[in-house]
Amino acid sequence: MTLTVLLADDQALLRSAFRVLVESEPGMRVVGEAADGAEAVRLARAERPDVVLMDIRMPGVDGLAATREICSDPGLAGVRVVMLTTFEVDEYVVQSLRAGASGFLGKGAEPEELLAAIRTVAAGEALLSPAATKGLIATFLATDGALPAAPSPRLDVLTAREREVLAHVAGGLSNDEIGERLAVSPLTVKTHVNRAMAKLGARDRAQLVMLAYESGLVRPRGE
Repeated sequence: MTLTVLLADDQALLRSAFRVLVESEPGMRVVGEAADGAEAVRLARAERPDVVLMDIRMPGVDGLAATREICSDPGLAGVRVVMLTTFEVDEYVVQSLRAGASGFLGKGAEPEELLAAIRTVAAGEALLSPAATKGLIATFLATDGALPAAPSPRLDVLTAREREVLAHVAGGLSNDEIGERLAVSPLTVKTHVNRAMAKLGARDRAQLVMLAYESGLVRPRGE
């Protein structure tokens, strides 16, 4: 199965470099290029790519607004967005994840990292490295103030096991790692993750991480 990718960046040179990289990888194909957010939304609706590589800062409609529009469109439910940032810890990280992005990647990432990122989000996983997760939480605390003193009632829809799995997801663990800790199979973990996403209305693991911190289920280390 070929993974289709849409490139959205106002710098033509970067788009060209990304296109060469993506199309040199077997099983991947670029289906469009956009120089601004409005064009990215139009092409996403026309091409329905598996993954959109979206620059945050673009003229006119920026990447954040474009991501929000793409991720709120029921017809584009299968489209995953990766935000491209100048720095891995970016001031817009929290907003981009709230808008529906599946993660973010620094523009200085190695070619192999970019290709792995496309595969990761296409598979429904979150693209959150330990450094990025740490930055995300720091940004969240700085922009939103203190976290809840106790878990939000919103989590009451989850079973005890689903809450336990959610806490591990927020810690950045994979299904295999969670399975080892809980002595269950990765498939069982995946089932719990999918149920938690459905109950909480999260698109993917990245959204679950945000919800886990916003709801007070888990807290940054050292707090």
